[in-house]
Amino acid sequence: MSADLILTITDRSRGGDFSAWFREQGATLVLTALGRGTATTEVLDCLGLEATEKAVLLCMLPSRKGLLRKAAKDLWLDVPGRGVMMAVPVSSIGGASAKNYLLQGEAEDRMEKELTHELIVVIANQGATDQVMDAARAAGATGGTAVHAKGTGTELAKKFFGVSLASEKELIFILASAETRKPIMKAIMEKAGMQTEAQALAFSLPVTDLAGLRQFNVEYALKGSCLSEKFADIKHLGKLFEKKRKKA
Repeated sequence: MSADLILTITDRSRGGDFSAWFREQGATLVLTALGRGTATTEVLDCLGLEATEKAVLLCMLPSRKGLLRKAAKDLWLDVPGRGVMMAVPVSSIGGASAKNYLLQGEAEDRMEKELTHELIVVIANQGATDQVMDAARAAGATGGTAVHAKGTGTELAKKFFGVSLASEKELIFILASAETRKPIMKAIMEKAGMQTEAQALAFSLPVTDLAGLRQFNVEYALKGSCLSEKFADIKHLGKLFEKKRKKA
């Protein structure tokens, strides 16, 4: 069995377009959660953008060569601000019926591929997103997306960590290069870990394929300097691409 969990982050207004595309590719179940971007005010000012609400989409598809390249073309993911899509390998599915439902009996053998990026998932107390992201950015992260969640099993935390946990949580997704993953996670644990108000837990997942990386490269280029002249019209440029796509 070879399947991928496809995680997509885009503006909330485009969530429907992405969901429809996944169904065209054969996805039987597409889950959408509401999130928010964590870009700093400085980056947003440089890009001439406002803080945006995000849609976080999850679906499972058989591993297919070139799927995310097709997504980049069909959904214009190379245009800054359109979103980012990544594939996380699925190791198993419980039961033949569930497998047939999710994958429609279709699966290819997975080819080994060198990992260039990993997805860091942070679970922190509600309201701790800025604390987590400040630590992550100091270690090289370019941004993230936060989703509000409610935790269960928090009563066991005192046994393992010696502290009580709040049930209201923030689920924070941070895409990192393979080289920066370790220092980012270390910084989060040191500055926003269990002994802080954030009480953050972090783990990482392998990303076997990726589309829409240009968005992160733009944020990286902006770190340390405001390149407003170069990127001031980026929002207008995205709108022109959108109009051109609709006419095509």
